[in-house]
Amino acid sequence: MSMQPASPLQRLRRGCYVLGTVAALAVAACSSRGQVEGNERAASYNAQLGMAYLHQGDLALAKEKLERALAENPRDPNVHSALALLFESLGNPAKADAEFRTALRLAPRDPDVLNNYAVYLCRSGRTDEGVRHFEEAAHNALYRTPEAAYTNAGVCLRAAKRDEEAGKNFRRALQLRPNFAEAVFQLSDLEFQRGKLSDARTQIESYLGSFEATPDLLLLGVRVTRAQGDRVAAERFARRLRVDFPGSDQAHTLAELDRNRG
Repeated sequence: MSMQPASPLQRLRRGCYVLGTVAALAVAACSSRGQVEGNERAASYNAQLGMAYLHQGDLALAKEKLERALAENPRDPNVHSALALLFESLGNPAKADAEFRTALRLAPRDPDVLNNYAVYLCRSGRTDEGVRHFEEAAHNALYRTPEAAYTNAGVCLRAAKRDEEAGKNFRRALQLRPNFAEAVFQLSDLEFQRGKLSDARTQIESYLGSFEATPDLLLLGVRVTRAQGDRVAAERFARRLRVDFPGSDQAHTLAELDRNRG
């Protein structure tokens, strides 16, 4: 028996069915995408909470929030990076290293992940690996503060008693950003500790002549000029520290130094 051609109404109904199916699929896709985005936002929020609790020393709450973030978005490299820091605080270096490696596998060019892993490596005594990752972060076009990466590399090398290499990294940071106070402080303090008082003072005074003072640099200026026996310059640095940063830790340290001298 020959089949009758579909009537216009039947064709319309079939068309509506097809269109309805496509629409349903589109709604399902939108719903699924919305759920994924919601999970990603929730994971990011819980990761931030977890890091805040970690910084406060509340490891139990940090663990709870970070595990929730992991369940919400297991492919977020920042969640794994945060978990690595948690495991480091819990005294589990194997898990910390594994989480950092997972973060790097998910985001091999993420400069923040590279920087965080480098800090961990340096704290673990793995200096060469840490410096290499700091340099990777510094060379990454997405990293907006390469001077910080070079300074961190210098701090890492300095902790390993590799002062010459440390100084080179502090200078590289200052070539990129001459007003980066932390690099100036680290280089000046390195020179001070090595007995190069004139070099340290020159670094400090050069910076303070062009850029805003920091309490770290003013206190170091006091220590350097006192070591040189220049009481007038030392008092000038001390007065500025007391006036500009009266409630700072450095001002309290200065007061303690003055009491001990008396």
